[in-house]
Amino acid sequence: MLAEPRVPNGKITMFYMSSSLAFTAGGIILLYMLWHAQPVEGQTLNALVFGRVIDHLGLGSALARHGLLPTVLAFEAALLLVGAQTGFLDGPAVLSNMATDSWVPRHFRDLSTRLVRQNGIVVMGAASLLILLWTRGDVSILVVLYSINVFLTFSLSLLGMCTYWWRHRHDGENWLRHFGLSALGLSVTTTVLVITLVEKFTEGGWLTVLVTSAVVALCFLIKQHYDDTRAQLAKEDALFAGPPPQVDEATAPDIPDPSQTTAILPVGKHRGASMHALLWVNRLFPGHFKNVIFLAVGEVDAQSYEGAEHLERLRKTISTALEYYVAHCRRHGMAADYRIAFGTHPVGEFMKLAGTTMDEFPNSVCFASKLIFKRVSFLTAWLHNQTPVEIQTRLHLQGRQMVLLPMNVG
Repeated sequence: MLAEPRVPNGKITMFYMSSSLAFTAGGIILLYMLWHAQPVEGQTLNALVFGRVIDHLGLGSALARHGLLPTVLAFEAALLLVGAQTGFLDGPAVLSNMATDSWVPRHFRDLSTRLVRQNGIVVMGAASLLILLWTRGDVSILVVLYSINVFLTFSLSLLGMCTYWWRHRHDGENWLRHFGLSALGLSVTTTVLVITLVEKFTEGGWLTVLVTSAVVALCFLIKQHYDDTRAQLAKEDALFAGPPPQVDEATAPDIPDPSQTTAILPVGKHRGASMHALLWVNRLFPGHFKNVIFLAVGEVDAQSYEGAEHLERLRKTISTALEYYVAHCRRHGMAADYRIAFGTHPVGEFMKLAGTTMDEFPNSVCFASKLIFKRVSFLTAWLHNQTPVEIQTRLHLQGRQMVLLPMNVG
């Protein structure tokens, strides 16, 4: 969201935001004190104060009362509406980071504007509508729900900053100042959180605890499912661990011939799944395909923006895996090559690679693995096989062929 250089721009942005927020909050409190604002049934404190200001300025006519005051309150509502959009603005990016760490479905991880923002806005909009219907629009409950979750977010963020500076206390001399500032903020936000939770527990706080706990439990359930699946796939990866097979350069085929039949295999992080697809192709079509082209996309996420070194390590990791596949094919008499791309939208990059490769090798078919679970639940359909199915659908719409090969998991 911030232009480069991000750190200086982020500091300036935070300074402007904190200054404007402090000025606004301080000004409102000052108005309350000067005009002796007291709760009145059916009116907000802002409406009461601005009504008195209008009366004091000699604009207390019926026209002013029924014209200026609603206008001021309309601007206030518009400001709140703009503030409410911040969740939709940055929420999808938060979902993307959570998906990268497997806390939410992986198809939220793309940093592309179309998918992340579309999926993220739909999820948050549906959740907001559900909560609105559940609470029947009761503002008192919604304010408590908002307050508790906001200060919970602040507390967790500052706790993370405290943990970060404590772990890096040996990396610099200024760590204590940063740690102390984060700890001070943590103590303030935690105090407000505890007081709000205790005082408002019977006035909607219990609902906040229930909803937030349910969301956290769902995230842990998704994380556990991905970890279990990753452990199963790691067993398959272990079968093909080690360096690339030895190839006799004198007899092994070299460059793929575009005029020959070609199998195109999109590959991912798991070597076992990729080799499973390759072995299935050879088993189903023995001796039919003379060439094999492997396609890999390096997913650029928030960590990849740390610098060129991280991106170069990612490239080396992918190249090492692809060289293993190529060596295996050449050892078994098939010409092989690979293509690599990097991007924030893996499906889009796969489509570009597949399109150019199929144009280069017109007599080609694309193959990919599809995970099949022995125990089927709503999580398996929701969390897996989104990428290969989407690629297959797009290729079929273009009149190109793609076959999904089943791979049993669990």
